[in-house]
Amino acid sequence: MPIAMTFGLGETLGMLGVGFCIASFAVKSMIPLRTLAIAGNVSFIAYGLVESLLPSLLLNAVLLPMNVLRLREIANMSQEITRSTRESPVSEWLLPHMRLRAFKAGEILFRKGDVANELIYVASGELRMPEIGERVGPGALIGEIGLFSPEKRRTQSLVCETDGELYYMSEEMIFLLYYQNPKLGFFLMRLVVQRLLRDLHRLDAKPAPA
Repeated sequence: MPIAMTFGLGETLGMLGVGFCIASFAVKSMIPLRTLAIAGNVSFIAYGLVESLLPSLLLNAVLLPMNVLRLREIANMSQEITRSTRESPVSEWLLPHMRLRAFKAGEILFRKGDVANELIYVASGELRMPEIGERVGPGALIGEIGLFSPEKRRTQSLVCETDGELYYMSEEMIFLLYYQNPKLGFFLMRLVVQRLLRDLHRLDAKPAPA
C-alpha cells in the first residue's frame, strides 16, 4: 500500500532551500548565482526557525550577509564597467581589487620582453616608455597588451622618472574578476584597441625617411 508523503511548513521551506541551492550551481553568471544563494539562505533560515534547527539557522545567518555583500559588489562593478568613461574612472571600481606600492625615481618596473603578469594603474608620479619616448602619468592603466598577447611578454619598458605610487593586479585576479563579471573583458579589449590605434596614429605621424 503506497505511503502518502505530506510536507509541513518546515519541510516545504527546507526543500525550497535545497532547490535554490542546486539551481545556484547550475547557473554560470555570478549575479544569478548569488541571487539564488541568497534565496536559499533565506529559505534555510526560515526552515531552521520553524523546525528549531540551530545549525542550519546559524550557518545560513552567516552566509546570507556574505552573499548579499558579494552580490552588491558584483552589481556595482557591472554598472561601473558599463559606464567606463571619463564620468566613471577606473579608480572607482578597479582599484579596490588592486594592491598599492610605491616606486622610486630611476626604478625600472619592467623591461621590453619581460614576462607580463600584472596590470598597473599609476596613482601618482611620472613614468616613461623609453623605446617610444612616451610619458605615462597619473590615471594611466598599462600592461594590458602584454597580458593578452600570445607570448605574454612586455611590448615596452617602463621606467620611473619620479617617485610615486601605483596599484597593481595579478593575472589571476583579473581572471577571477572576469569570471565574476564578463563585462570586464569588453573593457580591457577596449583599452587594447585604443592603445593599438594610438600606436598606429603615432607611426602615421612620423615623417617618411628621405
